[in-house]
Amino acid sequence: MPDPDPPPLPAEARGEAVGRGRLRGRRVLVVGAGTQPSDDPDAPIGNGRAAAILCAREGAAVACADRDAASARETLAAIEKEGGRGCLCVADVADAAACEALIGEAREGLGGLDGIVLNVGIGRGSGGLAGTSVEEWDQTLAVNLRAHFVLARAALADLPRGASIAFVSSVAGRTPGSRLPAYDASKAGVEALCRHTALEGARGGVRANVVVPGLIDTPLGRSATRGRPSRARTPVPLGRQGTGWEIAYAIVFVLSDEASYMTGQTLVVDGGLTWGR
Repeated sequence: MPDPDPPPLPAEARGEAVGRGRLRGRRVLVVGAGTQPSDDPDAPIGNGRAAAILCAREGAAVACADRDAASARETLAAIEKEGGRGCLCVADVADAAACEALIGEAREGLGGLDGIVLNVGIGRGSGGLAGTSVEEWDQTLAVNLRAHFVLARAALADLPRGASIAFVSSVAGRTPGSRLPAYDASKAGVEALCRHTALEGARGGVRANVVVPGLIDTPLGRSATRGRPSRARTPVPLGRQGTGWEIAYAIVFVLSDEASYMTGQTLVVDGGLTWGR
């Protein structure tokens, strides 16, 4: 049962903590740096925007990439408002050629790359195997898994020793419940792809890890709840949904030198959801 009088969230979970220089001097590409438009007057921040802003707050120059130029531009504006530095990249990762071009564009815009956050993802289908067409399956896998493969392949050859790749997956890849088989399968595939990337990257001192969000209060999450109201009633041991900032802190950790001996691993940020069921 949710706490009827929950304690206030810490400053980190609200996105109000000051930076600590954990990524000082790094150059980070965040793919999916925009936030889905929302009519909510109190619309929360999305995982990608939170990650981009937090990376900049922690000292990195950030390439904000999204297929929605206006949304990515808003993220970049928020970074610059705080005194950070970055550049704008527009790409639809459903296009493999655009993925390859994106790596070069971000590298040119920042003067190199030391970190990549692969946060993009979609869900297609109306529920269950019978409700998912072959076209919807292919669309989902193209964005949620093929794009990650193409981006990692394009980046890995030139990433310097000490660089890091953060894949962002979902608890849907570990436990059923989304009713979207293509989404679930793609998110499970991200973990396997990360392990392979980590194996290849280790030869050059490049790390790769997966951050797995649970139920997070984002515009996309609220949209999913409107389509499936039972989502909001999912019991979480910590008694609440997470915030995009809490996912962003996990991403910053795996990008930073604090995780220098961590690669091929999965960091689940779900308030205990997966083990509390």
